Amino acid sequence: MNDSVFHRLYDTYHQDVFQFLIYLVKNRQTAEDLVQEVYVRVLRAYSSFEGKSSEKTWLFSIAKNIAIDHFRKQAVRKKRLFDSFDWETMQLASTDMLPEDLVQLNDEMRTLLVALDDCTGDQKMVIIMRYFQELSITETSEILNWSEGKVKTTQHRAIKALRERLSDKQKEADVHHE
Repeated sequence: MNDSVFHRLYDTYHQDVFQFLIYLVKNRQTAEDLVQEVYVRVLRAYSSFEGKSSEKTWLFSIAKNIAIDHFRKQAVRKKRLFDSFDWETMQLASTDMLPEDLVQLNDEMRTLLVALDDCTGDQKMVIIMRYFQELSITETSEILNWSEGKVKTTQHRAIKALRERLSDKQKEADVHHE
């Protein structure tokens, strides 16, 4: 991989990949570390990139895998769950406070991001890709290596679950204010 290709990929996608990771892990330092890992992997794997997907979806799938590895390692440290960790069904919850990057989001998006910690990993990934990163259903399905139908179903279930959670939180808030 020559320098100009690497710099073009970095300049074009760095901000999007970083945002994606910070939305997932909610920690600036961790996201920065994971982004570096993404580009190390890009350097190693570029020769095997066959152009079957766009460079963007290829980079995002590397970032997704690195994020899942990060959550898997966290789970291992906590509970020795490595063998049973299934990111699609387990929560990818970060206990960190929201960094400044996320505090700048509007209230609705911030509330949504916090509520996502209660969703399954696949729901969280789909919502972040579709609504925070504004990726298409096709791009999301390529990154996750799913059918478009599975992306749509997961998105639908996630929105339903989020509506219920946010409505429950609103009811709790209303009770406290009475």
